[in-house]
Amino acid sequence: MPLRRQSSDSAAVTSYVWATGGRHLWASGGSSSRQSHDRGHLVYAASGVLTVHVDRGTSVVPSNRIAWTPAGTPHRHRAHGDTDMRILFLPPSLARRIPDRPAVFLATDLAREVFRALTGPRDDVATPAYGPAARIRLLRVLVDELSEAHEQPLHLPEPLDDRLRAIANALSERPDDDASAAELGRMAGASARTVSRLVRTELGMTFYEWRTQLRIAHALVLLAEGHDVTATAHACGWSNPSSFIAAFTNVIGTTPGRYQAGGRRPVARVDEAATGSRRRPRTRA
Repeated sequence: MPLRRQSSDSAAVTSYVWATGGRHLWASGGSSSRQSHDRGHLVYAASGVLTVHVDRGTSVVPSNRIAWTPAGTPHRHRAHGDTDMRILFLPPSLARRIPDRPAVFLATDLAREVFRALTGPRDDVATPAYGPAARIRLLRVLVDELSEAHEQPLHLPEPLDDRLRAIANALSERPDDDASAAELGRMAGASARTVSRLVRTELGMTFYEWRTQLRIAHALVLLAEGHDVTATAHACGWSNPSSFIAAFTNVIGTTPGRYQAGGRRPVARVDEAATGSRRRPRTRA
C-alpha cells in the first residue's frame, strides 16, 4: 500500500528575498501560490525535495538537481521534507542559453557551490554577498555547468490524451500497483498497443520508463519525508529493496541510502561519462 505523504499548504516558510534571487526555508508540505515571473529562474534544494508544477508537467528537484522555469511560465513550488530552497533569476542574455521549456539538470559540485554562494550560505543572510559584476561572472559559470551537465529525466510531462491522463492518475495514486500496460489500458479504454504508442508519441519514452520515473519521483518524496529505503521500495512497487536501489541509482545517480543521508556525489555511469548523452532509465519497474 502507498505510504501516506505529508501535506500542508499553510506550512511555515522563512524567506530571504532580493531582486536577483532568494532563499526560502520551507517546512515539509509547504507550497507556494501559482505565479509567473518576467525572468526565467533556476531553483535548487540544498536540502529536502522540491516539486515544480507547471501546466504541462512536474519537475522533481532533489538535492543533486537544478530545475529551470522559463520566463512567463505559470508555476508553483512544493516542499517535501524540510526544504532549503534557493532561487536565482537569470538575465535574458544567459537565459537564452537554456532551453525555452521547463527542464532539470544535474547539479555538479561546482554548480552547487556557485548556487549556494549566490543565495547566501548563512541562515541570517538577507542581501546578496556579491556585487553586480561578480554575480554575472558567477552566473556565467553556473550556466556553463548546466550546459555541460545535460538534462536529466526528472521532468514528468503531463499527458494530453485523456486515456493517458487516467493512467497517470492511477499510477500516481497507486505507484505500488503492478498492473500491466494492457490492464491499465483497459481501465482507460485503450489497448496495450495504443498505450505504448501514446506514451512514445507524447512523452518520448516507453511505458516502463514512464512508470519507473513516476515511481522514482514518488520515492524521492517519501525518502525526503523520512521513510526508510525498504518501506519506500515496497510503497513504490518494487518487490525487494535491491531492485529498487538499482533503479533509483540508475535514474538519480546515487543510492537511496546515500541520497537520504545527504551524500550527493553521483555514482559514475560509463555511457554518460563517455558520450555526454542523456540516458533513459532501462530498469523495468
